[in-house]
Amino acid sequence: MKEVKIELFRKIHAQLKGLHDEISLLSKKSPIDPVNKFKLKLINSVLTTVNEILGPKNKPFENFLVFDEDDLPNNGDVNMILSQYLSCMKELERAKRSTSSEIMDFS
Repeated sequence: MKEVKIELFRKIHAQLKGLHDEISLLSKKSPIDPVNKFKLKLINSVLTTVNEILGPKNKPFENFLVFDEDDLPNNGDVNMILSQYLSCMKELERAKRSTSSEIMDFS
């Protein structure tokens, strides 16, 4: 089971990083433009899983779960949230790494 959790962590971390990179580019180009619904659904799907992995103690914002798909956020806002989540994922990875073997422990 531990290996499954590590693989999920790696997959979601890579997806989060990719989304952040994409939105960062859009944010630099047009920060106040809204994110389209297709991208927002993908982002929300990844955030849902990230929230499960992080748990309530490690989430960046206590009251934030996902973006409202009826009230499209702008690129800059999404970029900020993804950046915060990416930092929390990196911190969780650092905390879960074994100091001697560099293997993550998600038991």
